[in-house]
This record gives sequence, structure tokens and C-alpha cells, in this order.
Amino acid sequence: MLRGNFLTPSLIRTSPFLTFLSKISLPLMHQSNCHTYRSLLCWHMHSFTKPITDIKQNRFSADLTTGLCTLAFSKKSTVNESSAPNTGTMSNKSKKKARRESPEGVLRHKLDMCSKRGDVFEALRLYDDARSNGITLSQHHYNVLLYVCSCKCGSESSENGDRENDSNLGLKRGFEIFQQMITDKVDPNEATFTSVARLAVAKEDPEMAFDLVKQMKSFGIPPKLRSYGPALFGFCKLGNTDKAYEVDAHMGESGVVPEEPELSALLKLSVDAKKVDKVYEILHRLRTLVRQVSESTFKIIKDWFDSVDAAEIGVLNWDVSKVREGIVRGGGGWHGQGWLGSGKWRVERTQIDENGVCCSCNERLVCIDIDPRETENFASSLSNLACQREEWLGRHGPFDAVIDGANVGLVNQHNFSFYQLNTVVNRLRQMSPSKRMPLVILHKGRVSGGPAQIPKNKKLLDIWRDAGALYTTPPGSNDDCYLLYNDDMHGYLPEVCSHLYLQTTLSLVSLIDDVRCCTDLEKAMMEFVFFINNLQIRLSVSRDGLNLLMPPPYSIVIQESENGSWHVPTITGDDLEAPRQWLCATRARVKSLHSLFSN
Repeated sequence: MLRGNFLTPSLIRTSPFLTFLSKISLPLMHQSNCHTYRSLLCWHMHSFTKPITDIKQNRFSADLTTGLCTLAFSKKSTVNESSAPNTGTMSNKSKKKARRESPEGVLRHKLDMCSKRGDVFEALRLYDDARSNGITLSQHHYNVLLYVCSCKCGSESSENGDRENDSNLGLKRGFEIFQQMITDKVDPNEATFTSVARLAVAKEDPEMAFDLVKQMKSFGIPPKLRSYGPALFGFCKLGNTDKAYEVDAHMGESGVVPEEPELSALLKLSVDAKKVDKVYEILHRLRTLVRQVSESTFKIIKDWFDSVDAAEIGVLNWDVSKVREGIVRGGGGWHGQGWLGSGKWRVERTQIDENGVCCSCNERLVCIDIDPRETENFASSLSNLACQREEWLGRHGPFDAVIDGANVGLVNQHNFSFYQLNTVVNRLRQMSPSKRMPLVILHKGRVSGGPAQIPKNKKLLDIWRDAGALYTTPPGSNDDCYLLYNDDMHGYLPEVCSHLYLQTTLSLVSLIDDVRCCTDLEKAMMEFVFFINNLQIRLSVSRDGLNLLMPPPYSIVIQESENGSWHVPTITGDDLEAPRQWLCATRARVKSLHSLFSN
């Protein structure tokens, strides 16, 4: 067990996690001058017979037939007693200074600098010096060392071989450091396992990396997305589809949502392995989770549609009624009925005009609504929050616009500007058919201190308050994640950081930056973000004043049309300074069952 930076050697207080690790066999290490080495970790529970030997420091004895489970630790603590500052009578400032200037604190600072520079040689020199001087290493020390070693393992080799040498050194010493961490009974955390997983993949053992993630979940350490990366990318690199899909499934079970790099790797793996159904599935996951793809993902998608396998897959005749039913059920822009049509695809890089018409195939893109099922899930998850504000809105609403006042007042400003906020309020009021003042949401601190005390700003606040158009969030409440319920809006409207939201009947929403959901509601709001993005108005500030940039009449998201064509937006271009680039994939129209029956 750890207390601050000091290690308690008692085996009685060993954590359950370390008890498990003590049962894991660590094979013999080679001498430091060897260029080859054996695997240092065996994560299979049935293999407990390999011994461990500490080459450099004979600080414990070990039974060569049972491994770490019989380590005999010295009763004397390895802590350098003189390094512990006497903080009994110190002030907080003195205590911080003493910790910072202690051997452990100095080592921490130097290792952090090595991590910042990526200097593996200096980090390992500091580690060796600390071991020889009896300085106790904490979890942070070990994690920084493992991080530096794992980063060097993942770097590309250069022409002069320097990076290759760094990689080999980081790989060998990284496992050694992890071994010592276990020996010192320092609790690993998620960062520890992630770094060791990267080391495992560097020696082309993604199976070990995946086993590490499994053990994290078994012992109550929640894996993060980065924890799965080494195993997933390792299996994708080796072309092992079954294991890559297994890692992907494990991510889903753990509630970890993949991002574009993970989905892109799975897509390329599926394309190369000719897993046509998986390609279709992952394209829809990109549509749901990513929406607009990078150039590297764009190339993978283009290569797929240009392939022979893509030309050979597809339904020649399909039931249009089922396709249309799928489109309505999903909110538009996709149907999920599989590949439609047959024959070679015509794939082009194109643009979408201001009316939402593709400049390549002349198909009009649609504005996608929120999935009705996700609407219900979203409403259920937020019902308690909504009820708290429904009464207030019933007295003062409805509103044609909802403004996140704090973020609007800070756009392109060093200090909060009530003048800028009032300009937006007046602009939106003029845009409203009812000419009603929009609802302004401000944290209580914004209306009671700072610029709010200036007379002209107090007058503005009084005007908004008297009009019933000012809602102040209480202390401790995050106004960036406020949720409102308005009967006229037929649903929930989130107030998310740096955005304005207008009523759906106006089809106007002003967003200052990309939508980001709060952590607790991220899953519930994911589909709702689609709906918000359809109504995006970007707010810019220039010498000419505030500019409200109206949303396009279509959704900037991957779309699958009723006739089977695909349109994929990229992040290249923003439709402001440069037109956004799209991929258009179509093929010859064929007669569906609907057209056959109509004849």
C-alpha cells in the first residue's frame, strides 16, 4: 500500500490487485548487453512456473520454481528515511516547498521534463541513479518512465538509427521498470497498463496488450479509449480480423466509444479482408460517431467503392417500402437495409451547392432529424432535470431563442462583454417572427459581480429580468450543460458550451464552436447533437461587427440515399473560406420491386 510517496512493505496490506500481480510469472531477463530478450510477462493464469531474477540488484530472494508469489521482501523498508521532510509544524506553503525540494520531488520534476522532451536516455539515467541512492519511486515516477519508454517504442526509425536504438532501449528497460514496479508493490493504474500495452505491441504481441485491458476491467480499473488502442491497432496491423473485432466488442461492453482513428483502422481491415457486411456496418458507425471524415479515412472509403468487391456486392431488386420505412424510422439520411444496386460505382470528389444538391450526381441531400428512439431515450434520461425547470418555463415561456449568455459575451473578448451579448439578443429578437426577446441563461456569478456591477450593465440585466427573459443558474451548477424543456419545442433543448439555440419552428440555431456534451449525458445526447448540427448558425466577430452565418438546408453528415448512393463529407473546407469536399459514390439506377409492381 502507498502512503504519499512512501511504500509500506507489509505483505498483510497488499492490495487485491497486487496479490493478483504477485501470482503472475515474470520470466528471466537477459543481461543488459544482450540484444535479444525473452518475454517478461505471462498473463495466462495456468502458467506460474517461470522464475524471476533481478540481475542488477539482489534485494530479495526468490523461489525459482514459483516466481513472484514467493518473493521474500526485506523487513527493512527501502524508503530513504532522511528524505522524508518533517512537516509537522510547517505551513502549507512550506510543506509544498519541502515536497518539491525533496529527492522524490526533484526526481519527479526531472522526469516530467524528460517526458516533455521525449528524452529516454536521461529518464533511464535518473531512474538508475534513484535506485542506487535508495529514493522511493511513486506511481507517478513509474508511470512517467513507462510512458517515455513506450513512446520511444512507437516512434519511427530514422536514417541514422538513433530512434531505432531508443526504441530497443525503451522496450527492454520498459518491461524491466514494470517488473520493478510490481516488486515494489506500487499500485498500477490505467496509465500504467496503457503504457505497458504499448510496450507489448512494440514487440508485436497485441494479445498481451488485450489481456492487460481485460485484467484492468476485472480489477475495477475502467479502461479508456487509449487503453484499447495498442491491442486494436496491433491486431489491425497484423490483419487479424477476429481478434480486432473481439477488441471492438470488448470496448462496447465496457462503454468505451471509438473515435475516427479506431473506426478507420477497423474499416481498412474490413476492406482488405473483404468483409463487406462489416464495411457497411462501420460506415454507419462513422456516420453516427464521426459524421465528417479526415482525408485518410476518405481515401479508405474511396478505395472501397473503387474495389471489385464493392462492385459485386448489392441487392439488384429491393423493396422500396422497407427502405422508406427505414429512412423514416432513422430520421432521414440513411436506411440501414444494406447495399442497394449492383455494378461498378462511380466515385468522385465533389461539392454540395447552397441548395443541398450534389454537383456530381444532382441528388439533393436531406436535413436529418433526430432518431425517434433516441429522442425517447434522451427524454427519459433527462426527465428529472427538465421537471425542475418546466414550471419556470411555463410561467415565462415559450421562447423563440435560448442564448448561452456567458459564452456569447466572451466570443473574441478578453473580458465578458454585456454589449456584445445585448447585440446578439437584439439581433435574434429582430429575426423572431413574434419579435419576442430570447431567453438569456447566465450563471449567478455573471449577474452579481464583475462587469454586472457597472450601471449600464445592471440596467440591461433589469430589462431582461423584468421581461422574464433572464434565467440564472445557481452556484455549483454548470450552465454549459443546462437543459430546458419547452412544450412549444416538443422536446428537450440542451444548453451546451459556447452555443445559442433557437426554437425548432424557426430552424435556427447559432453555434459558436463544435458541440461537446457533458460527460454524464454524453451517450444520451449523442443522437441529439445530430439534430442540433442540422440547425447550426455560426457566429463570427469582425471589424464590421457580429455576423450570423445561416445553416445549410442539409445535414453535413454521411448520408445513404434511398437509391443506394452514398455522400461522405470531409473536414476539408468549411463552406466559408473554402467549399467543403464530399465523396459521391453512385452507380447505375436499377428497377426496384416497387417500380416493378407499379408497372
